[in-house]
Amino acid sequence: MAAVFVPTYPTNSFHDQAQRMSILFTGTGSYTPANTVSNEAFFNHEFYTADGERITQPAPEIIRKFKAITGIEERRYAGAEEQASDLALIAAQRALADAGTDPETLDGIIVAHNFGNIPQGKVQTDILPSLASRVKHDLKIKNPACTAFDVLYGCPGWMQGVMLARQAILAGTATRYLVIGAETLSRVLDPYDRDSMIYADGAGAVIVAQSAVASKGILSAVTHTYAYDEAYYLNYGESLKKDHTPGIRYIKMEGRKIYEFALSKVPVAMKTCLDQSGIAIGDLKKVFIHQANEKMDEGIIKRFYELYDIKTLPEHIMPMSIHLLGNSSVATVPTLLDMVRKGELPDHKLEEGDVILLASVGAGMNISAITYRV
Repeated sequence: MAAVFVPTYPTNSFHDQAQRMSILFTGTGSYTPANTVSNEAFFNHEFYTADGERITQPAPEIIRKFKAITGIEERRYAGAEEQASDLALIAAQRALADAGTDPETLDGIIVAHNFGNIPQGKVQTDILPSLASRVKHDLKIKNPACTAFDVLYGCPGWMQGVMLARQAILAGTATRYLVIGAETLSRVLDPYDRDSMIYADGAGAVIVAQSAVASKGILSAVTHTYAYDEAYYLNYGESLKKDHTPGIRYIKMEGRKIYEFALSKVPVAMKTCLDQSGIAIGDLKKVFIHQANEKMDEGIIKRFYELYDIKTLPEHIMPMSIHLLGNSSVATVPTLLDMVRKGELPDHKLEEGDVILLASVGAGMNISAITYRV
């Protein structure tokens, strides 16, 4: 029998310092494009299998099953003139305003994305300059000590950006970062692929800052990369319709493998993160999971609680936005957090002292989790 690898985590002075220093989300902001695309918009689409065979089942029936699995009723697409960096800018401005932060006081800007800017009707990704540099330019920040860089980490990219900001603050090289997740996945969709209906556009941002407030903020953070067999579960590939735009590639995923991977690995990472924080499972107020697929997220939260021998989930433990916003990759968790903070989701609110868990999984395959006290 093959050995099972169990991740280990060092306990060192860096970890001890993290327990002493408070690093807070001092402001949040998000931007959801106005262009709403309902499931009915796909009723006249042709869909194909991975073997290039046209699916004979009527599109409305395909979409009915799609909704039953994913929970998605509609999604948002960026306007023709909107780029990922434009969405990022609006979310950033809202987070800065929420925090009351002067952009010139930022030590850094991190933008997480997967495809950069893709102008409407174009096929090339534009990341020169980086999206973070574009946001810094658009914010009119003159301070050269405010470093700007991008993160490519799949759907957990925004969370990885938060972790990088935290590390810089703990290392004493920074006190305040702007971390953004922005995506225009509508520009990389194969119209003949059923999976393409999952994806959406959006942006979310937070200000991550050192604070004198004791016992608040980020309590623990865990990140994993599984790339031995799993690296290409999400990838770029040609259209499922063989004669459609040869040479142009689109986002592709192995849905069943991703589903099984997420249910197996994500709950373990979440438990590791919560346990490292020292917070009891009964004291957890909310769990913010990447909005990828309703059934998958329900399976993840169920298995997470089962690791603590809890069979009945607490009421209103997991906010969801996927029904109306779809899967905007790096933007889903910060957008969801912003919506709950600002009272935009029924049955969900946060109060001072509440402990929440953030978790995401995506291309790499990468998993990130953060325990946070409001």
